[in-house]
Formats: sequence, C-alpha cells, structure tokens
Amino acid sequence: MSRILIAEDESRISSFVDKGLRAAGFTTTVVATGTDALELALSGAADLLVLDIGLPGIDGYEVMRRLRAAGSSLPVIVLTARTSAEDTLASLEGGANDYMPKPFRFDELLARIRLRLSDATRSAEPRLVVGELELDLHARTVLVDGAEVELSAREFSLAEELMRHAGKVLSREQLLSRVWGYDFDPGSNVVDVYVGYLRAKLGAARIETVRGMGYRLR
Repeated sequence: MSRILIAEDESRISSFVDKGLRAAGFTTTVVATGTDALELALSGAADLLVLDIGLPGIDGYEVMRRLRAAGSSLPVIVLTARTSAEDTLASLEGGANDYMPKPFRFDELLARIRLRLSDATRSAEPRLVVGELELDLHARTVLVDGAEVELSAREFSLAEELMRHAGKVLSREQLLSRVWGYDFDPGSNVVDVYVGYLRAKLGAARIETVRGMGYRLR
C-alpha cells in the first residue's frame, strides 16, 4: 500500500485530498508547513509527496530544493494556485515530477499519482545501457563513451525516456506527458529545445528527428 504525504495548509483542500486518497486505498499523512513536509519526506515515510507551494515556514520551492539537494528521488506533484508559466516552469525545473493548478479534479490528481508511483517503481532498475550510453538511475549520472556528462534534472528525465524506448519513435506529446507531466501549449517548443540540449551533450547523431512524428534514440 503506497504512502502519500500531503503538504497543504488549507484544511478544506487537504481534507478533500486526504479522504479521496484513503478511499482509493492509499495510506496518507497530512502536514501544513514546509518544515514538516521536508522532515517527513526525507525520513522515508512516504512514497510520493503532494506539495503546495505557498506553505508557511519554508515554501514548496525550498522544500523541493532541499529534497533534491539531499539526493532524494521522491516523486513530487505540485498542487498550487500559482498558475503562471513562470511558476509552472520553476516547479518542474526545481524538481517536481508533475504540476496541477488549483482548482483541480480529484480523478485527474489520482491518475497522476498512480502514474508517478508507477514511474518510481520502474526507476528501481539500477541502470539503463544503450550502445555507448549508460544512465545510472540511482546516482543520477550518465556516461557517454565512458566519460561522465553532466545533465540537468529535466535533461536526465528526457534521456531516460528516450533510452527506455530506444529504436522507437516518441511523439512530442508523449514526451511532454512523460517527462514534463502536464500539457504544455501545443505551440510550445520545449521538447525541441531540450532535445537540442541532449544532442549537444550526448552526440547529435544519437537522436534522430522523424519528420511529422517525433524523435527516436538510435
């Protein structure tokens, strides 16, 4: 039974999420401050964190920063009323696995929780190897032709998704959903931008553009 930590200072919302997750079969813990959220998240007492940004004590951004700085890979779903593009990108680049604006539908939150828990279970594999590329999923390092290359958190997640489906074409929509965890504006070029970053670090020839379809790792 998966354990969900809910960090939310609005009691009406935390109670709603808490009751819904318990009814769905999860074990839940609710906290109302960023300090408590960080302490419990680092203790290993949760399998996933549902995190509000506007928490008292330390805010959600600082919780994520300290969590990732400590080496934790705990899945984090940000649940917040801050809906600007800047806040969204700050959350995802800060270490969130997914992002949901308030107000939200509980069934969508539940689906995202199950997806991120599934991702975390899948990531229990120690490493991925495709040709001369090797990703260590625990140390969060990548080797290219035997040399370590530094990737940002989002670049690493994109590389992981491409390597898990090596030889298969992944559409931009699939990559947005799996790596960024929410639907960008269809006109966004964020996938193309990050593929460009990866090509520069992993080798341009390794990632093929399939016109009108998406990208494929050779």
